[in-house]
Amino acid sequence: MEKAIIIGIDLGDFLIKQEMTELKELCRSCNIEVLDESVQKLSRINPKTYIGKGKLDEVKIAINSLDLTIAVFNDELSASQIRNIEEILEIKIYDRTYLILEIFKTRARTKEAYLQVEIASLEYMLPRLIGLRKNLSRQRSGAGTAYSKGSGETALEQDRRTLANKIVFLKKELNLLSSLRKQQRNKRTKSEIPTVSLIGYTNSGKSTTLNAILKHSQALKKEVESKNMLFSTLETSTRIVQLPNNKDFLVTDTIGFISKLPHTLVESFKSTLQEIQDSSLIVHVVDASLDISEHIEITNKVISEIGVSDIKMIYAFNKIDLADSNFFIPSKYNPAITISAKNNLNIDALIDLIVSEVYNNHIDVSLSIPYDKMALVNFLKNNTEIYKLDYQSDFIYIDCNISKKYLHKIEDYKK
Repeated sequence: MEKAIIIGIDLGDFLIKQEMTELKELCRSCNIEVLDESVQKLSRINPKTYIGKGKLDEVKIAINSLDLTIAVFNDELSASQIRNIEEILEIKIYDRTYLILEIFKTRARTKEAYLQVEIASLEYMLPRLIGLRKNLSRQRSGAGTAYSKGSGETALEQDRRTLANKIVFLKKELNLLSSLRKQQRNKRTKSEIPTVSLIGYTNSGKSTTLNAILKHSQALKKEVESKNMLFSTLETSTRIVQLPNNKDFLVTDTIGFISKLPHTLVESFKSTLQEIQDSSLIVHVVDASLDISEHIEITNKVISEIGVSDIKMIYAFNKIDLADSNFFIPSKYNPAITISAKNNLNIDALIDLIVSEVYNNHIDVSLSIPYDKMALVNFLKNNTEIYKLDYQSDFIYIDCNISKKYLHKIEDYKK
């Protein structure tokens, strides 16, 4: 296991402590042991060396004394910054974006996810070939790119051309898969079953929440993988939830977001994130035991960037069993609910809230249906929530909750 120091800048926005904790977790996910940490308070990032020269000298002393092999920076570095810092520290230089991309590589299981991560990685590398050339030579298998053994500008241009061509090729493959995904979404839209997307910060418990909801479903329960780790979900997973009252809905688990999520990843995953844009409802899962306002703001910013707007959102504050005893939900996040997906706490109430939102075009009606209209009775049994069904002498009395789109079928039988 390689040993590292993590380095960040405090810009006075009170976020650095949380970001450095996340950076340490990102390192752990990449099998990197963090032995030291350095934070400098600055008004802006140094365009040449990220932190000040004096601070870099302090970092170098720590590197030598602890025999460290990597310096990890909390922000995305430019090619010139990587080159300048490497000349001073004389060890491998990683940034936050690089770690996130590496984690995504290890989590990708489907061809679509692999292509999305590969494109994002190559687009990250392309402008940084000069600064990264030494480090990239050890990544040939990870990047899928052959680096020539030439020297000077000729070798660099060969590398750039190889990467650019590979990006074009992979994007064509991804577009084909994106077309198939669009066809699947269109089929679901035609089925008229409401769709619900779970979104949230990474490791907020979206997959666990989906599995908890599925326990209340009458359909065959195929749970999604749920792990206590960053970015455990890269592929969207959609499951149907069938309820006894016939108010079924589809739930889609989506990838988690994080502070300073690389723009290349957001762009590459747009086809996957399109699932959110086509939703009837968004359930924003929030880890109630952490800084809720910051995580909510970051997640909402990302979905805004991909064009999601005007879709009803409810907030599910998860892990309430781990939250502070004084935890309360600010009014600006309503409608909202507290849950513990792991302990199946309040999941039934969450389902009720979902149903009330996606089936808000339903109304209660009382009907008297003749016995020669049994086909209509059977239709109502399969497509409405029946409150009361009474077989009387001349007709069948039904109290039910029905979609307004079906009102034309029962107009003649309303009481």
